Amino acid sequence: NKKKITISQSAASVITAFAGVIILMIVFSFMNPNFIKPDSIMALLRSIVPYLLVGIGQAYVCITGNIDLSIGSVLGMSAMISATMMCKGFNPLVAILVAFVCCMAVGFVNGVLVGKFKLPPFIATLGTMTIARGVAQLANNNYNTDNIGSEGAAQAFKDLLYYGKTMGVFNGVWIALIIWAIFFYILSYTRSGRHIYAIGSNVDAARLSGVNVFAATTKAYMVSSFCAFLTGLVTLAQSGMGDMSAGMSYEMYAVAAAVIGGVSTLGGSGLLVGVIAGAAVWAILQSGLTFAKVPVAYRNIVIGILVVACVLFDVIRRNGSKRPKS
Repeated sequence: NKKKITISQSAASVITAFAGVIILMIVFSFMNPNFIKPDSIMALLRSIVPYLLVGIGQAYVCITGNIDLSIGSVLGMSAMISATMMCKGFNPLVAILVAFVCCMAVGFVNGVLVGKFKLPPFIATLGTMTIARGVAQLANNNYNTDNIGSEGAAQAFKDLLYYGKTMGVFNGVWIALIIWAIFFYILSYTRSGRHIYAIGSNVDAARLSGVNVFAATTKAYMVSSFCAFLTGLVTLAQSGMGDMSAGMSYEMYAVAAAVIGGVSTLGGSGLLVGVIAGAAVWAILQSGLTFAKVPVAYRNIVIGILVVACVLFDVIRRNGSKRPKS
C-alpha cells in the first residue's frame, strides 16, 4: 500500500509539472507572441538539454536520499580539461576520454565518502565540489582557453553536441533524450534501480534485505558525474572554448530540474519522467522572463522561490502521508 501511495504521489507530481509547462507556455506566448515561433521553440528545446542532463544525475542521487553539490564543478572540470587538451593539439576523443576518467573519479569518491564512510552528503560533495573546481582552474593555469577551432575534428565535435541537426532537431536534444531513456530504463526496470529506491526509502531496511548500500550509492553518484561530464561537453561545444566559470550555479539548476519534476529530496520517490518537465519549466522560465525583459535579479528571485516552494510542498506532502489515519 505504501508503495502504491508513493507511486501515485510521484505520478501526481509529474502531471502537475507538465501542467506547469503548458501553463507557462500559454502565459509567455500571450506576453510575447514571438515566444512560440518555430525558431524560438527550437532554441528553447536546445536550452533544456543541459538542465535535463544534470537533472537526471541529481534525480538519481536525490532518490537515494542524498544530494550532489559537486555536479557544477564536475561540469566545469569536464569542459576545461577537454578544451585545454584540444587546444594543445590532442585528438578530441583523447581529450574527452581523459575528462571522462577524471569526472567519474569524482563520482566514485563521492560514493565512497557517503556510502562507505557515512559522511553527510552535503559535506562530502561540498569538498569534492571545491576540489573539482580547483582542477578546472589548474587545467589551463587559471586562464580560459583559446577557441578549440572551427575545422576538422573540433567542428565535428561542436556539430555533434550543439550546432548540428538530425531530422530538423538539434543533435543535443536527441542525445539528451537517449541518455534519459537509458537511465529511465535502468531506474525503472532493473535491480540497480530498485536498490536506489530502496535505500532512499529506508536505508536500514534495504541493508537488512541484502542491498549493497555502498554499491548503490556509488552508482547513483557516478551517474551524476557522468551527466555532469556530458553537460560539460555540451557547454564546451556551445561556447567553443574552455571557461573556468562553466558550471557555476548548476547545482541549483540540477536540484531545480529534479524537485520541480517531483523527485523527493527526502529520498525514495520520484519518476525520471518528471525531470523532463522540471528541466522544461526551468528553461521556459529563464527564456520567458528574458523575452518579457524581466531583470536578472527578479528572475533569480522568482526561480528561487519556485524551488523552495517545490521542496516545501514535498516535505509537507511526505509528512502528511506518514500521519496515521484516525
